Amino acid sequence: MGLKPDHWIRKMALEHGMIDPFVDHQVRDGVISYGVSSYGYDIRVADEFKIFTNVYSAIVDPKNFDPRSMVDYKGDICIIPPNSFVLTRTIEYFRIPRKVLTVCLGKSSYARCGLIVNVTPFEPEWEGYVTLEISNTTPLPAKVYANEGIAQVLFFEADEECEISYADKKGKYQKQQSIALPRL
Repeated sequence: MGLKPDHWIRKMALEHGMIDPFVDHQVRDGVISYGVSSYGYDIRVADEFKIFTNVYSAIVDPKNFDPRSMVDYKGDICIIPPNSFVLTRTIEYFRIPRKVLTVCLGKSSYARCGLIVNVTPFEPEWEGYVTLEISNTTPLPAKVYANEGIAQVLFFEADEECEISYADKKGKYQKQQSIALPRL
């Protein structure tokens, strides 16, 4: 299994629709960078957010998640409360090939401000908008800028196809169109 370079990412995005919309270069002027990079793709955060709240004192339970734990917000800037988090999604829609697995890591501009981006791997043949969790580890409010870079996706191609892909097992987050809350 090997890490894939920029020319492979361009080919897969343009010929196979792996990333849509796709930016074939790195955009940097006045924004947190996004687009293709040397060995990955810097994804952008959409302007839709679910901000964690404790107004209803709900228990956070991944098997029975109470949607009242989140407040919906739409805007160009999202303020994450201190020691809290938001859920959001990518602008980009992904179609991962059967021989590919991705790992996603937060961008250093946010990490240096105490913001941690958590994303699970995109499994072979997973498709959809990526739900992102952004944690504010600081005791201060923190800004996240919509339509700008938030994390980098690294692509790894296997030597052979997997036996059972995410699509084969009918994964519960397949083809998600919006921010997906936890579900069984």
